[in-house]
Amino acid sequence: MHRRAFLTTGSMAAIGFGVTACGPKGKPNLAPRRPPITLAPVKASWDRIIRTTVGLRPHRDAGFVLKPDRLDDKLLVHNYGHGGAGMSLAWGTGLMAAEFATEHQSRQAAVIGCGSVGLTCARQLQRRGFDVTIYALAVPPNVTSNMSLAGFTPESGLVAADQRTPAWDAQYRRAADISYRQLQLLAGPHFGVSWLDNYSLVNDLREPQPRNAERPSLMEGLTVGQEVLQPGEHPFPTKYALRSPQIRIEPNIYLDNLVRDFQLWGGHIVIRKFESPRELAALREPIVINCTGLGAKDLFGDQELIPLKGQLTVMTPQSEVNYHTNGGVPPVPGASLGIHMMARNDGIILGGTSQRGVWTLEPDEAERKRVVDSHIAVFSAMKGART
Repeated sequence: MHRRAFLTTGSMAAIGFGVTACGPKGKPNLAPRRPPITLAPVKASWDRIIRTTVGLRPHRDAGFVLKPDRLDDKLLVHNYGHGGAGMSLAWGTGLMAAEFATEHQSRQAAVIGCGSVGLTCARQLQRRGFDVTIYALAVPPNVTSNMSLAGFTPESGLVAADQRTPAWDAQYRRAADISYRQLQLLAGPHFGVSWLDNYSLVNDLREPQPRNAERPSLMEGLTVGQEVLQPGEHPFPTKYALRSPQIRIEPNIYLDNLVRDFQLWGGHIVIRKFESPRELAALREPIVINCTGLGAKDLFGDQELIPLKGQLTVMTPQSEVNYHTNGGVPPVPGASLGIHMMARNDGIILGGTSQRGVWTLEPDEAERKRVVDSHIAVFSAMKGART
């Protein structure tokens, strides 16, 4: 099993990567003009950068794999390929994987992988009376999940539009609904889960798209109402700011406490690398849950798995900044994404990179420059910014 993650040193220590920004969704609420809101500007500058993070999202154009299988006399349950949605969907796919496991007479299970998907799957098994051991090459903070922006973005880097099927949509919908509710219940300082306002910065308002009954939006029912802030009602340099509450997950706090809970419930972690399914078949547990992410490409021969390389640049924390932004500058030709910022306890996180099929774990300097310079342009033009 290969957990593909990278940590640079010095001012570019890698611990995270970005996810797709959420643009305007649904019909805007064109409320009457209100007094302008006041927000603390981000102090965006090159001399405040403390690290840059790189990680590889496990993407499949056909979406994640969640299904039971056999490995000799063992029950093998696959639960991998979540793209950039692993932190968002893990509680749901973990519960569904645990349901497959409950059909077996044994209550001993091995979970392969110790990222968000593996840890939540292990916890869902424990909640159903299983004795669980996690086998993994790496544990937090050295897993790919620690390197995510980690907002609630269950549609992020997940599935190609032309690959969706009614059966896959139904599976996704159930997983997303379960996860959305579970994350709401975890809100608070212990798990590092909270709500904060997201501002989508735009100069034009898009007309709402008609609802497609055959292929509804992957975010349908998973968002809170959006509010349009008109010119003069917000401090950003764009004409409009679209505000909506969104869930924030702070990976370092969240994953550490998942590990603690898993161990408090009697779980054990074994550091081990698996080279082939034969080695999995030799484990003592009759049930094996495969949560290896990109590792499933080599371990199980899933050639549909490809990396989506992500990158974040982190500036020193600002306790007075407690919001998230995306957009705000014209897209750069050739850029795969826009830009987005999230304020966390471990820093101001700047992202906006998704490079398909790129395996290198070295930071992309051109992308770093694009993301940082774009945020400097946005926040230096924000009302209240230092000149």
